[in-house]
Amino acid sequence: MNETLNPATNTLRPDFAAIAEWIKPGAKILDLGCGDGSLLRYLRDTRDVFGYGVEIDDDNLLKCFHNGINVIQNDLEAGLSGFESNSFDYVILSQTLQAMRHTEGIIQEMLRVGKEGIVSFPNFGYWRNRMQVIAGHMPVSETLPYYWYDTPNIHLCTLGDFEALCHQCNARILERRVLSAHNRPVNFFPNLMGILAFYRFERRT
Repeated sequence: MNETLNPATNTLRPDFAAIAEWIKPGAKILDLGCGDGSLLRYLRDTRDVFGYGVEIDDDNLLKCFHNGINVIQNDLEAGLSGFESNSFDYVILSQTLQAMRHTEGIIQEMLRVGKEGIVSFPNFGYWRNRMQVIAGHMPVSETLPYYWYDTPNIHLCTLGDFEALCHQCNARILERRVLSAHNRPVNFFPNLMGILAFYRFERRT
């Protein structure tokens, strides 16, 4: 799902740099729904990581090859049975969570396969989204660019929703970051003022 450039601004997606700050140099990465492999390429170039992407779209697979990314064609909804437990330092799901049908299942699989999981997603609780709902329309924004009738997003959530899911999945949240519409950190009312959320978590022992 992820792409190098934000189509609205033609700039590097802000979540790439935010995710990279959590990655230790030389780590082994699994990027789920890796799109054209841009995030893995960015992490390879900036953090010297080694990793694999998982992608189902044929066009994106070809782009991964062109980007020099190791990629495996697989449907995430079928799980990650092809990967051994604790075989990666980090398993990343970047702006793909909202398009998953089996959301709880993929979080559980991330916890099984990786020592840590990293997820980013658009915050449905952002105040502009709320105002559009109050006005009688499903939100359309930079992070939610689709209309209700053509969107791949089926499980939109707020920060509170995701944190409740982590508790249900026995995941311990290690760090949370929230960005504003201007890509600045949000510390004041993040579930209201934040447009994009990032979480780093591990299995609770």
